[in-house]
Amino acid sequence: MKKIAITLLVFCTCFAVAEWPQAQPKGTHTITKFDAPDGGTGAGQGTVGEGITGDGSTMGYYLDSNNVTHGFARSAAGKLTEFDPPGSVGTYPQGINSKLAITGYYLDSGNVVHGFLRSAEGKFSSFDAPGAGTSGNQGTVANNINFNGRIAGYYIDSNGVAHGFLRSPTGKYTKFDAPHAGNVPGAGTLSVSLDGLTDSGSVVGYYIDSNYVWHGFLRSAAGKFTRIDPTGTTLTACLGINATGTITGFYSDSAGVTHGFARAVDGTITSFDAPGAVDTEPSGINAEGAMTGFTIDGKSAFHGFSRAPNGNFSKFNVPGAGTGFLQGTLPFSNNGDWAVVGYYIDSNNAWHGFLRQ
Repeated sequence: MKKIAITLLVFCTCFAVAEWPQAQPKGTHTITKFDAPDGGTGAGQGTVGEGITGDGSTMGYYLDSNNVTHGFARSAAGKLTEFDPPGSVGTYPQGINSKLAITGYYLDSGNVVHGFLRSAEGKFSSFDAPGAGTSGNQGTVANNINFNGRIAGYYIDSNGVAHGFLRSPTGKYTKFDAPHAGNVPGAGTLSVSLDGLTDSGSVVGYYIDSNYVWHGFLRSAAGKFTRIDPTGTTLTACLGINATGTITGFYSDSAGVTHGFARAVDGTITSFDAPGAVDTEPSGINAEGAMTGFTIDGKSAFHGFSRAPNGNFSKFNVPGAGTGFLQGTLPFSNNGDWAVVGYYIDSNNAWHGFLRQ
C-alpha cells in the first residue's frame, strides 16, 4: 500500500543524455528544475510537478513551510502562478487540458472535499457532485478535464463509499459504479488523475470490492465497463488511457512485486519491468503510447523512466535527486513531444519540480 499511495499522491538547468533504439523527437534531454516561490524547504515540503500539456505548460502543487498544500500553474515560458480556490485550506490540482483549464479538489475548514475548476484566466468555480457526503474526508474529487471541458472524478458519500462521475461543461452529472465494486466504507469506484479521461469520454481507474481488493476498469464513452486484471495480479490500478485506447497501469503479484502493464485496444495485456528495477510503476501515457513512470530499487529509492511504444526503456535521474530511502526521481506525466514533468526528492527529503524535454 505504501507504493500505491506514492503513485496516486503522491530554477536551475542541467542536462542528461538518453540513447533511444527508435526515432523520437530528441536524443539529448534538458532537465529544468523549478520550485514554487512559497514552497517549503523542509523534509516533506516543496514542489510537485504533475500534469503537462502539448505546449509544455505544467501544473501541480506545493507544500509551504506550514505544511499547507497549494496549487500552481507554470507556463511553457516558465512563469509560475500559485493559486487556491476561495475557501481552501488545502488545494490539490489533478488535471489540465490543452486549453490550460485546471481541475482538482480542495479541503474546506471542516475537512470536507470540494471539486474546483480554474480557467486559463484564473477564474474559479467550485462544485459538489449530487450525493457527496458533507462530513470530514467526504465530498467531491475532480480528477481530469478533457478538451471539451468534461470532468471525470469520484465522490465519497456519507457512508464512506466512492462513486465515479462525469460532469458536463454545463454542470450535468453522470454517476457510475463499476460492477462488483464494494458498497462498504473504504470501497467503491475511483477514477484516476492526469490521463484517466479521453476527449471521447472513456474513463479508466480502479474499483475496490467488498474484500478491499483493487481491480482496474475501463468505462467506455457509451458506459460499458470492462474489468482489467493482468494474469497473476493480487491488486490492479489503471492509471492512464490515450486517444487510441491504449491503457497503462500497474499491478502487484503474490510476492508483493509491482509490475507495469500496457493493455491494447483488443484487450491484449503486456506486462513489463524496467531493467534492474525491483518495482515498476507507470504513471502517464501520451498519444503515441509512450509511457513514463518510476522504478523502485533495492534501497527503496526512486528512478524515472520513459518507455517507448516498442517497449524500449530509457531510465533517468534528475541531478540533485537523493539516493536514499524514499528519495529520488518521480515522473508523473508526459506529452506528445515526450516531455516529462514530475518531482524529485533530494537528500534532505525536500521536494522539487522538474521538466524533462
